[in-house]
Amino acid sequence: MTMPNFFEAHESGAYFHGTKADLAIGDLLTPGHLSNYEEGRVMNHIYVTKTLVGAGLAAMMAKGEGRGHVYIVEPEGTLEDDPNVTDKKFPGNPTHSYRSREPVRIVGEVLDWEGPRPNSWKPSGPGWPTSSARETRSSMTDRRPEAMPYAAPSALR
Repeated sequence: MTMPNFFEAHESGAYFHGTKADLAIGDLLTPGHLSNYEEGRVMNHIYVTKTLVGAGLAAMMAKGEGRGHVYIVEPEGTLEDDPNVTDKKFPGNPTHSYRSREPVRIVGEVLDWEGPRPNSWKPSGPGWPTSSARETRSSMTDRRPEAMPYAAPSALR
């Protein structure tokens, strides 16, 4: 298995959202709900990324029971660079991390992603996370929505 590049946007151009929430195609993610990562914090934004590695890591780190999910999403409004990542850790947004105050719609789910192996990574200095500490894969190689291995709504087929 090859190690992915954490900073490489998926060739499809899709946006991804990682979480432990069990969602359905057509569901809207909206700001104003409790954080998946920080107890008691209400989120003012919905966060997305163009990297499967980043979404997979978010799915694994999210609080809650059950397996993580990586959803393919379409923003309903404007996205901005995520300043929590781009201003503080990775200037220029090489992680392809974004946020929005507007809803994000679930349009599919990546079914064959894998996250890091247990104990194979931990947060550390500049450049965290490193691609050498990740093991994520997807067979999503074709840019056409109908060829992507997720449950696509009929509008995308």
